[in-house]
Amino acid sequence: MTRPDFSSDEGVRAYRVELRSVGRKQRLAGFALIVLAVAILWGAPQLGLEPRLVQTLGYGALAGGWVLMIYAIFLRTQHHRRRLREIE
Repeated sequence: MTRPDFSSDEGVRAYRVELRSVGRKQRLAGFALIVLAVAILWGAPQLGLEPRLVQTLGYGALAGGWVLMIYAIFLRTQHHRRRLREIE
């Protein structure tokens, strides 16, 4: 990897794009799980499903989504730290 170029606006823009790409799949999967959990928990009474099962599945999906989101943040932070160490 080459060092990030912070001396120009284009270099800063390129580095921001690079950082956004780190952990993107995990962030999107986490967001999808969170939305799915909300849909399950909100729509369960209309479907007439077992309340305990729906609650367990909904909160499990919600927890899994947040775990993925936090993992993506961790990946991005680690990548950023590695890149800044290259500058020194």
